[in-house]
Amino acid sequence: MLRFSVLYPTTDGATFDHEYYRTNHVPLCAETWMPARVEIDRGVDGPYVAAVHFLFDSADAFEAALAREGTAAIRADVANYTQIQPVLQISETF
Repeated sequence: MLRFSVLYPTTDGATFDHEYYRTNHVPLCAETWMPARVEIDRGVDGPYVAAVHFLFDSADAFEAALAREGTAAIRADVANYTQIQPVLQISETF
């Protein structure tokens, strides 16, 4: 299984709309990419204000997901909830 994590570091002066993220942005991602599972984190303590983890059955499924037409709309939607530059992590899970 492959996990695609998008982590938003706590950034001075930046805002993050958790409600919009949870109810609009992440569902848009899930509808477009169709991952096997999605987990949303709201940072309580640590270096990240928020994160999302999309789990895909394989690297091929992940690559196909990001190649879908709606990926451009997902990227454009980020401005609706934050100015934070995310950190991306791709991991193999066991």
